[in-house]
Parts: sequence; C-alpha cells; structure tokens
Amino acid sequence: MYRTMLSGKIHTATITRCLVDYEGSLEIDPELLKEANILPYEKILVANRNNGSRLETYAIPGKAGSRDFCLNGPAARLGKVGDVVTIMAFSAVEEERLAVFRPTVIVLDENNEIKNRHN
Repeated sequence: MYRTMLSGKIHTATITRCLVDYEGSLEIDPELLKEANILPYEKILVANRNNGSRLETYAIPGKAGSRDFCLNGPAARLGKVGDVVTIMAFSAVEEERLAVFRPTVIVLDENNEIKNRHN
C-alpha cells in the first residue's frame, strides 16, 4: 500500500508578483525549488496565510537567484504581492518506507531567503 505524504515544502514564501494574463501556475526561483525537493512542473498545493485561500497548481521555474514567487493566471486572483504562502508537494510512499521517510522543508524569511531547513 502507498500513502500520500508531504515530500517538499516551502514555508513562509512572500508573493513578489501576480500576473492574471498568463496561462496559470506559480513561478518559483528554481534554486528554492531544488532546496525544497520540488520539481519543475510538479503539482503543488498553495495555502495563503493572509486570506486563507488554498489552490492546486504546478510549479514553474523562474529566474535563478531572483527569490521570486509569482502567482499566474487564475491563481493570481487568490493572492496579492506581499501575501505569505506555504507551498507543498506530495508523493506516494510505500508503507514499508514510512518509518524512515522525512519531507524536505525550507523556511524563508521576509526576503525569501532560506532561514531554516528540516529533513
């Protein structure tokens, strides 16, 4: 049996841009994607701490080193610049691996720089 488990998380990311006239997704600095063990185009759940909204979309890589988080398309209507979000990816994990499985979590500061890591 498999369980759906949190595999990667970016905690307290600050939205830097919102573009309604775009196909959709959340653009994320690829350096931060890698640090959080989230792949480009992977399905993600985004929870907005400022307004309580939650949305499913996918991660697209932005410019490396930019520390940008840009809500695109319809997702841009669920947040605004300055909102703080948590971004989560999930994976199917075999039950035999659950005892040793740990998600990768990064916690960001107000400038979207990593201030803490958990594994």
